[in-house]
Amino acid sequence: MGGRWLLYVNTIRYLKPSQVLWRVWRRLPVIPAPDAGPPPALRHGDQPLAAFPRKKPSLTGPDAFCLLNCEGRIQNAADWSDPQADALWLYNLHYFDDLCAGGAEARRAWHEALIARWIAENPVGRGIGWDAYPLSLRVVNWIKWSLAWNAVEPRAATRAGVAGSGLTVQAIQSLAVQARYLASRVEWHLRGNHVLANAKALVFVGCFFDGAEAEAWLNKGLAILREQVAEQVLPDGGHFERSPMYHAIVLEDVLDLINLSRSFPRALPVDQVQALRNVAERMLGWARVMTHPDGGIAFFNDAAFGIARDVVALERYAERLDITSIRDASARLVQLEQSGYVRLAQDPFTVLFDAAPVGPDYLPGHAHADTLSFELSHGAQRVICNSGTSRYGRSEMRNWERSTAAHNTVEIDGENSSEVWDGFRVARRAYPVGLNCVVEGKTVRTACAHDGYARLRGRPLHRRTIELAEGEVRWTDEVTGEGAHRVVGRIPLHPLVRAQRLSESSWKLVLPSGERLVLTAACAALDEERGRYSPEFGLTLERQVLVWVVEGPLPASVSLRLAPC
Repeated sequence: MGGRWLLYVNTIRYLKPSQVLWRVWRRLPVIPAPDAGPPPALRHGDQPLAAFPRKKPSLTGPDAFCLLNCEGRIQNAADWSDPQADALWLYNLHYFDDLCAGGAEARRAWHEALIARWIAENPVGRGIGWDAYPLSLRVVNWIKWSLAWNAVEPRAATRAGVAGSGLTVQAIQSLAVQARYLASRVEWHLRGNHVLANAKALVFVGCFFDGAEAEAWLNKGLAILREQVAEQVLPDGGHFERSPMYHAIVLEDVLDLINLSRSFPRALPVDQVQALRNVAERMLGWARVMTHPDGGIAFFNDAAFGIARDVVALERYAERLDITSIRDASARLVQLEQSGYVRLAQDPFTVLFDAAPVGPDYLPGHAHADTLSFELSHGAQRVICNSGTSRYGRSEMRNWERSTAAHNTVEIDGENSSEVWDGFRVARRAYPVGLNCVVEGKTVRTACAHDGYARLRGRPLHRRTIELAEGEVRWTDEVTGEGAHRVVGRIPLHPLVRAQRLSESSWKLVLPSGERLVLTAACAALDEERGRYSPEFGLTLERQVLVWVVEGPLPASVSLRLAPC
C-alpha cells in the first residue's frame, strides 16, 4: 500500500493546482443542464469547405461498425454506453468519423438514420457520448459533413430560415444543445489535446450558427485557441505531448480551422487565422521530420497507425489551403530542439532518436517509458521499432506497451525509466541530460543521457551514443553509477524482419526485400525473446526481439554495430 501511495504522491505533485480544482469542481452537482430552447439561425457561408483528408470507413451496415479493428453493432439505446464494451471503442462510436470517411456519399441514408438514432437514444447529459471529448469530435464531424456536401434538407432550411445545411431540424437543434453543454464543460482538468478539441468544436458551432449566442461560443473557442496553441505547439513545431500521433491529430485540427475560415471569412479574425497558418507550417515540418521513409509516424509515446492522417495526406490538405512546410527534413541531421527528438539519415539508414522529456510535467498521460529509444529504417523498411499502442484503459497489455521493456532502450533492475502506471499516469519520470548532435565529415552522431534510474540505489545514469557512418549504424549504451545492477538492452525487430543467429554475439537480419544486415554486439552476448508489436489499436503481432544482459558492478558498456552482410 505504501508503494501505491508513493506513486500517487509522485504523480499529483506535477499537476497544476487548477487541474486538481477542476477535477473537484466537475464532481460537484453544480453545472446547470443546457438550455433546450430553439437553436440560433444558421450563418451563411461563402463557399464549401476545401476537400479534407478522408478517414477510413467504419460503418459496415446501418447499425454495424468496425472500430479499432473490433466489430460491433448498436441494436438498442443501451448499446451506445454498454458498460461491457471497451471505453475507447465507445468513444470512437460517438465520434461519427464515418461521416467524413472515404465513400461517405454512398452511405448518406445510413448516416441520416444514425444521426436521428443518436439524438433519440442519447438524452442530454446521459451516457459516454456526452463526455466533452467525443462530443467535440462529433460536433465537428456533423458540421464538416453538412458543409462539405452542401446538401440542403428543405425542412431544415425552411424552419431555420437559412439554406445550406444537410442536417435535419432535429440535428440542428441537437447541435445547439451540444454546444451549450460543451461550453460549460471544457476539459481543463485534462488540458492538452482535449482542450484544443473542445475549443475547435466551439469555433465550428460558433461559425455554423449566427447571432449573439453563436458569437459567445465562437469567442470562447477562439480565446482558448489563442492561449492553448501558443502553449501546446513548441517553437520547433512539435505538439508538447511528444506523441507523433497526437501531433498529427492536432495538425489536422489546425488545418480544419483554417479551412473553416475560408467558408466563414468574416467570422474569424484575420490575425488569428494567419497565426494558425504560421503554426501549421511549423507543424508540417515537424511531422515530416518524425516520419519514417515508409510514410508512417514513429512510435514514440502513444502512437499507432490508423488514428491520425498520415503526413502525405496532411501535406496535400495543407497545399489545398496554400500552406507549405518551412523545414527541410532531408538533411543528414535534424535536431528538434524544443521537442527533444533527433533525426539522423545517411543512405540507406534513417534513425529517429527520442531524447525528449515524456511530455509536459503536468500532462504525461500519453507517455511511455521510452527515453533514449530509437527507431531505424533501412531504405523504406522499418528494421528496429518500438511497441506501438493497441489499447487504452487499465490492463496488463496497456502497462506492458508503456514499459521500458517494450522499447528499444535500456532497462535496469527490471524497472521502468519513468514510473508509468494505471493506464495514463506517470510518477517519477526520466529527464534527458546533455543532448549533443554533430556532423563530422561522413559521420553523423548524437548522444544523450537520462536520469530516470537515479531513484535506484547507486544512482545509475544511462547514456546512449548513436553514429551513422560509411553505410553502417553504431550505438553504445553506457550505464554509470555505483553498486551491482542488472542492465538489459532490447532491440525489437519489425515483424517482417527475420533474425538468424550467426554466433553468440552476432545475428543476421533478413529484410523482406532479401537484403541482409548483420547485427553484432561487443562485450555481451545477444539472445532472443519473443515480443509483441501493435501497429494499430486492436491489432498485435508477434516479432523477434534481440536482447543483451550485463550483470555486476557498474560501470557497464555495450556497443552494437549494424552493417550490410
